[in-house]
Amino acid sequence: MSGDDLIPPSPRYDPNAPPPPDDAALFAESEPLALFERWFKDAREKEPNDPNGMALATADAEGFPDVRMVLLKDFDERGFVFYSNAESAKGRQLEANPRAAFVMHWKSIRRQVRVRGLIEPVSEAEADAYFQSRDRGARLGAWASDQSRPLPDRLALEKRIAEFALKYGVGEVPRPPHWRGWRIAPLAIEFWRDRPFRLHDRLTFTRDAVSAPWSKARLYP
Repeated sequence: MSGDDLIPPSPRYDPNAPPPPDDAALFAESEPLALFERWFKDAREKEPNDPNGMALATADAEGFPDVRMVLLKDFDERGFVFYSNAESAKGRQLEANPRAAFVMHWKSIRRQVRVRGLIEPVSEAEADAYFQSRDRGARLGAWASDQSRPLPDRLALEKRIAEFALKYGVGEVPRPPHWRGWRIAPLAIEFWRDRPFRLHDRLTFTRDAVSAPWSKARLYP
């Protein structure tokens, strides 16, 4: 079987069908975080799995890009927050080059949001509070996993989890010093929705600095 046999064909549309409504209300907000909140609420209602999943792109000190899925855990006017191991590949890349981008694609509502911005660490208090909200097994896993580093086999990981479970017993599992959160302070946010014939709607908000006002523009698809 070749790749051509696996890739779905491009969609075909009825040229005589009426076009979908422009739906100006979909892009009505003048502030991007308010628009993101509205779209995210729609995604939470209709996306069956991980509506907060985002493909996070980073680059190392040489500029070589990398991307992986993470989960958005908070957002407000300051930016978008996620958590991970600071000693992982992404953590080392964020230390070397504190810039990142992500995309959230919601197939169920045929929309996506792209964000580019500057990286800043969340406070220790924020990281502690979120860590304690996690399932106990996930907290133990944060201690047990040397994320992004070689693992001999699955048994080695399970042994480490058992060791930390024994160490902390039924007491509180504290946040590891290497486990922390980052905030992407956005400089560009693009909202996209699917339209027939690849003539999609695109709305972008940009600013020169996190303290600067937003500029708003429509883009060709």
